[in-house]
Amino acid sequence: MCNDYRLEVDIASIVEDFDDLKIKIKMPEGTPNVAAREDIKISDIAPIVRSGEGRGIGELVNRRWSWPGHNGKPVYNYQSEGREFTSHRCLILADGFYEFTTPEDSKQKRKTKWLFTMRDHDWFCIAGIWRSTAEGEAFTLLTTEPGEDIKPYHHRQIIPLPRDSWADWLDPSVPASEVLRVLPKGSLIPTQVYPPISAQQALL
Repeated sequence: MCNDYRLEVDIASIVEDFDDLKIKIKMPEGTPNVAAREDIKISDIAPIVRSGEGRGIGELVNRRWSWPGHNGKPVYNYQSEGREFTSHRCLILADGFYEFTTPEDSKQKRKTKWLFTMRDHDWFCIAGIWRSTAEGEAFTLLTTEPGEDIKPYHHRQIIPLPRDSWADWLDPSVPASEVLRVLPKGSLIPTQVYPPISAQQALL
């Protein structure tokens, strides 16, 4: 399950890309701090775009990633299958996300870390939902069965959305089943970031 992602894109580029898609971005709490971050982890504060008033309108705000579950554990991923999400939808801004695999070398103490980026765009949006809690509003990433790009690395995956689906996800009248789909094979590029590999290994 995804417990770490990345965002190193400036806010001007984010707003410009939304504008190109005819999605108007409002900032009801002022311009949020969107500092470049290599690792955004559970309970961190990060930017999301949530549904605004009317289709093609979104609100860019900073919110906490994860809310407390019934068992006390943080809800940072949420299964999407069989659910419609008729309210409280949001887009999580990212330019990469991480998955971890068991190392082939038994002497390696940490898991192997992989960064997934989008082949055709510098940054993307992950489907999510948000809710109010006693500690304030928070968001979680939706998950589904893995597509071909993720299947070798994990038995579940988060849902990066193609750009032509962003407005649909922000519109709760559009059925979730029409939006929450995995990307075609080859859309996501995996890069091993830990342990680091040499330039010679990268060519093999």
